[in-house]
Amino acid sequence: MSDQNEQGFPAGGADLSEPSETTMIVNSEMLQQARQGLNERDQAYLIVISGPHVGRMYKVDQNNITMGRSPKVDLQLNDVGVSRQHARIVHHGDDVFVEDLQSANGTYINGRRVTSEYQLQDGDKITLGTTTILKFTYHDKLDEDFQRQMFDAALRDGLTGAYNKKYMMNHLRSELSYALRHGTHLSMLMFDVDHFKNTNDTYGHLAGDRILAKLSELAMQSIRNEDTFARYGGEEFAIICRGIAIDQCARLGNRIRKLVEQTDFIYEGQNIPVTISVGVSGVPGVQARAPEDLIGAADEALYAAKNAGRNRVMVKRS
Repeated sequence: MSDQNEQGFPAGGADLSEPSETTMIVNSEMLQQARQGLNERDQAYLIVISGPHVGRMYKVDQNNITMGRSPKVDLQLNDVGVSRQHARIVHHGDDVFVEDLQSANGTYINGRRVTSEYQLQDGDKITLGTTTILKFTYHDKLDEDFQRQMFDAALRDGLTGAYNKKYMMNHLRSELSYALRHGTHLSMLMFDVDHFKNTNDTYGHLAGDRILAKLSELAMQSIRNEDTFARYGGEEFAIICRGIAIDQCARLGNRIRKLVEQTDFIYEGQNIPVTISVGVSGVPGVQARAPEDLIGAADEALYAAKNAGRNRVMVKRS
């Protein structure tokens, strides 16, 4: 296991030497990929420009795409003003149309309510509910790649690849609202690295950064696609689990805890011991009306785990 982790946990830093005077020779495969990207044009997309999912980009590549709040639709939007089945995108040949599905708050194009099928034009803004606005546009492959990179840069932590705190708070607010409205489970766990300050003092801050990056990789490998992994701050992380009861979330936390404990974190030939403490909360389970309530309960459980000796999972219940 040590050899494998050494590859995933490399020593050394970035090359800070002067730029080379030599022109790079680009091979034919790279040129072909670039040309292919330039030739792939006129693909329709929806980009969320306002609302809980701002920045997300969806390719309009199906004949019919149903949008709404229900988990059964093609494009789910967890916005309190969006109906379960709110609107539908329809293809007629090369043309793209939108129609309202008798939603409670209506579907609007550029501020005008849709009463029948409306043919979308490049740049049209689609308003669903009270806060969600999508922009309909055409992009080529290079535009798509750039848009996704910008989305990731705005919402993800550069060191670990986890979602950042701002995204986490918006997402948790939306998920909690949905869970309370529908009486479904929503759980979250928070964990941080035990004795992380001592690790930084002993091995250096670069080693600490490598530990956080590797730890995040292990966590992301352990969760479902519908779970959300975020860096809350410093060495503290959070996982939001939709449709999962507190006890199941605690088992997830324990799996990650064991995985971290059993992993070799090697930096410059030294195996650095790493463990985490985990706190879990959720609804039903605690009285929570706002994201801060769930976070506070999970944080309380996390500190209980620290006080009980670290390297363990604790659950907060009302």
